Amino acid sequence: MTQRILFVCLGNICRSPTAEAVTRDKAAARGMTLALDSAGTGNWHIGKPPYGPMQEAARIKGYDLSMLRARQVAQADFTQFDLIVVMDKDNAEDLTAFGPPDRVKLFTDFAPNSGADYVPDPYFTRDFEGALALIEECAEGLLDVLGSYSTQD
Repeated sequence: MTQRILFVCLGNICRSPTAEAVTRDKAAARGMTLALDSAGTGNWHIGKPPYGPMQEAARIKGYDLSMLRARQVAQADFTQFDLIVVMDKDNAEDLTAFGPPDRVKLFTDFAPNSGADYVPDPYFTRDFEGALALIEECAEGLLDVLGSYSTQD
């Protein structure tokens, strides 16, 4: 069964495209088939590639973000995706304008041992490596959960 997952952050140039790329690579390594995308709640970066310093941090760890382009969340995303994973509670609140919150989950909920309540935005914190490490941990947790669902089918 293919899961359709949308990752959402503010501008779709740091956290959510990184979550998309990391989850895609980790899912492929596990032999999992997922349909992944990312979007932002804001519209000011539409069509732009991920932020350069975020791409560099990801590249060093073996992830390629270069082909991704920012887009804004649309109401249709609530019907096209099984799960919408947000980077922080502000993103979740912003999505209430688009659709029901029952499919929206906080990414850090998949990494309860991290102690993090949200994925800090490295565009502002400048901690690209720290954000990437947390995203990797959250992605592993998400895939663990998805993997447990597929073994129950």
